[in-house]
Amino acid sequence: MEVNGQLALTVLMGLFLVAVAAWLARVENWRSYTPVAGGGAFGQKDSYGSEEKPSGVIRWLTTVDHKDIGILYGAYGLIAFAVGGLMVVVMRIELIDPGMSLISNTFYNSLLTSHGITMLFLFGTPIIAAFSNYLVPLLIGADDMAFPRINAIAFWLLPPAALLIWAGFFPLPDVIPAQTAWTMYTPLSTGAGAGNQANAGVDLMLLGLHLSGVSATMGAINFIATIFTERGEDVSWANLDIFSWTILTQSGLILFAFPLLGSAIVMLLFDRNFGTTFFSGEGGAILWQHLFWFFGHPEVYILVLPPMGIVSYVIPRFSGRRLFGFKFVVYSTLAIGVLSFGVWAHHMFATGMDPRLRASFMAVSLAIAIPSAVKTFNWITTMWNGRVRLTTPMLFSVGFVSNFIIGGVTGVFLASIPVDLVLHDTYYVVGHFHYVVMGAIAFAGFSGLYYWFPLYTGRMYQKTLGKAHFWLSMIGTNITFFAMILLGYGGMPRRYATFLPQFATLHQVATVGALLLLVGQIIFVWNFVQSWLEGPEIDGGDPWNLRQSGLYTAEWDWFDQKQQTAIADGGEADDDTALTDGGHVDDADDTASDA
Repeated sequence: MEVNGQLALTVLMGLFLVAVAAWLARVENWRSYTPVAGGGAFGQKDSYGSEEKPSGVIRWLTTVDHKDIGILYGAYGLIAFAVGGLMVVVMRIELIDPGMSLISNTFYNSLLTSHGITMLFLFGTPIIAAFSNYLVPLLIGADDMAFPRINAIAFWLLPPAALLIWAGFFPLPDVIPAQTAWTMYTPLSTGAGAGNQANAGVDLMLLGLHLSGVSATMGAINFIATIFTERGEDVSWANLDIFSWTILTQSGLILFAFPLLGSAIVMLLFDRNFGTTFFSGEGGAILWQHLFWFFGHPEVYILVLPPMGIVSYVIPRFSGRRLFGFKFVVYSTLAIGVLSFGVWAHHMFATGMDPRLRASFMAVSLAIAIPSAVKTFNWITTMWNGRVRLTTPMLFSVGFVSNFIIGGVTGVFLASIPVDLVLHDTYYVVGHFHYVVMGAIAFAGFSGLYYWFPLYTGRMYQKTLGKAHFWLSMIGTNITFFAMILLGYGGMPRRYATFLPQFATLHQVATVGALLLLVGQIIFVWNFVQSWLEGPEIDGGDPWNLRQSGLYTAEWDWFDQKQQTAIADGGEADDDTALTDGGHVDDADDTASDA
């Protein structure tokens, strides 16, 4: 009966994918800017942009405007960030005590699995897509994305993906959450043995991952086409901005990495439901690791390159000077993109693979640290002797650099085979990875959210709360993940719900740091929502006073034109105008003291 249920779910999901493909095939004009509900006839010969967008929910359900889709991606990503964050708070509270106290070990494993997948696939990739959708067309002088309808369908594949990934937590009969960890190692994920991972919850999670991969691939194709074909006449490869370079490189990585993950997931689903033996036969476990990590390590750079672009964009704005060594930052971005496909087996040093192969992967893993170091020196040199303004976006960018250095250096140790054999599958790896994912990627995301907050809201956030958010996040990140690095040195294995008493103190320290992070994110949510609704309105198109330093860019020019052409609502003008984060700038000399 259980096998029949899994088969029925698989067939149902297959029919859903066929229906989506059939609907896509009916759309005749992919480059139409007019949503079906916005007045354009479906499949008509010519399409015209509607003068006025639909209002209310219909606008958001039918929009193909890149800015609206960017906001949808952002809302989706932040909701996923909240869900994944609350999952890990429950896990950290459970880890205060060495034994099983708050939740069961199996539920801990379920939270661990869903936390990893949620943060990487439902927060990391979508939040980057939020920035790129909103900003890339503005930065390169394009009217919209090359394929607006594909842009919309790429987003709308994500909500069902999330529901499928989280389906095990819903009150569905005979469905439990996956407990495979985010790496889904076989034979556990094939449902073999006497465990409970033959349950349909794993199938639903795999199908949700597959949908998220299809979404990312569609978006990557769109960004490549947009940057190559939709640039304005004054935007050449020589003066293309650094953020667009990182998005272009990321999109190339997605095109080569995500289809492989999709293929491996389909093979795994066949093993689970149709009796094939791709991964359940001899050598299947190693085969899965090779296929997964060939995707998995480029995925790290898929997630970190655009945040590097954001930081490379923000730091010069608040240092009063252009990015130092711009060409080398671009070259290092491209180098990371190429080298990222040659390091996957450093995740497999402990599997008993051929020592000659291990040595080659160690060499490339050490080499890929060089372009990352180039970027780090360029960021520091940009700030050196600059007129630094410690606004909230700048604080998060500096925090990114600091945490990225720690995350990177701890990663270099893991690239060494002898060290990795000792530290593999310990909390050291968890600390290293989270210094990069939370300490760097999320910090860059917050930097971008604060820097462009006036652009997409027309208002300014509360600067005091923004800086409180930064300091709580910075302190909480370092307390939590440095404690994990020390736990790894002590030999504490990862993914365990219980542990020996000698590890209790460091686990409790890590939990205190996680609670500090929670408080910081609560402040962020309050500041973000309250400022969006009631924050002081921006007067003019240069909220960061960038014209004085010659660092005024295309998106703020668009914002300025939008401000000038806005239709008055008939109300009285008020005096509640926004100051820059850090205070009012009276003249050029005052811009240096914005703390």
